[in-house]
Amino acid sequence: MGALEDKMKEINNRYEEILSSLSDPAIAADQPRYQKLSRELSDTEPIVFCFRSLMETKKELAEVRFIFRLAEDEEIRELAREEERTLEDRLSRFKEELQEKLTPKDPNDRRSVIIEIRAGAGGEEAALFCGVMFRMYSIYAQSRGWKTEYIDSNETELGGYKEIVFSIEGQGAYSRFKYESGVHRVQRVPVTESSGRVHTSTVTVAVLPEAEPVEVDISPSDIRIDTFRASGAGGQHVNRTDSAVRITHIPTGLVVQCQDERSQYKNKDKAMAVLMSRLMKLENAKQHGTIAQERKSQVGTGDRSERIRTYNYHQGRVTDHRIGLTLYRLEEILGGDLDEIINALMTADKKHTLMTGEGQEEEE
Repeated sequence: MGALEDKMKEINNRYEEILSSLSDPAIAADQPRYQKLSRELSDTEPIVFCFRSLMETKKELAEVRFIFRLAEDEEIRELAREEERTLEDRLSRFKEELQEKLTPKDPNDRRSVIIEIRAGAGGEEAALFCGVMFRMYSIYAQSRGWKTEYIDSNETELGGYKEIVFSIEGQGAYSRFKYESGVHRVQRVPVTESSGRVHTSTVTVAVLPEAEPVEVDISPSDIRIDTFRASGAGGQHVNRTDSAVRITHIPTGLVVQCQDERSQYKNKDKAMAVLMSRLMKLENAKQHGTIAQERKSQVGTGDRSERIRTYNYHQGRVTDHRIGLTLYRLEEILGGDLDEIINALMTADKKHTLMTGEGQEEEE
């Protein structure tokens, strides 16, 4: 416990520092810093409280063992034995809980997300399945009380999407949606197929943690903003005003556009949010390898052979290939019931982290 207690002493000292800082009027006036410290407090507090409970239980256990050694009455000794077993179980639980809380976590987990779904192999059938995926994620977000906002899309004649970009706003959205990044494979008889043959198509999903303005510094000279008339989804204002916005980040060549809102200013804000998230992702990729490797690790090439999950309509089956999980609940899952899959992925991820000691670096 020596090393653990030393580490917890540092964490407890930091906890007290944060409490003191948050009561400082100068800190309260600096909203970005105040919010960052509040988030750090929220992350640190459960660890500190768990350790304090562990130490209190350890103290009670020492007292009970002392009573057991001194007591001559057998009835008192038996009561002390029972209390000792209870406290040992409690101490073991607190140790496990503390170890879990101290496991490095992804600092992005608390964030909202921007999701990009693109048709891969399979032509129109892949585009149609993009729409199915968008609906699945939207329903799942709604079930957790999160808000989905459309940003941009490239629709096909049959009502599918070559690509669709949208945000999901809610505390902790990234902690669950991050497992959706990759190639999703669908096996079904397409509505465009007259012979009844099963086709295999793919869509790629990229999940970006939403960046905060203070984290990404974009120079006005590094971007070009163009306006144009919206097309596709958007209501009666479509094609009447130049409300759609396209932003090009000149240093990287990234292009983002938004045409959802009537207001040009709102579309610009949404497009900037996407751009900042993409730039943050690129920066993180540079820190952990090349950008190309990061992109491939998320979505691959969209080839049929690359997949993280398969949706088989004929068998009513969904298989997540990363953990070998197969569920015969296709209809419910496509209807937004994703918790069973995501919970299993989170459990597997947590076990892997505990076994290997790997984890995300903490935020500066």
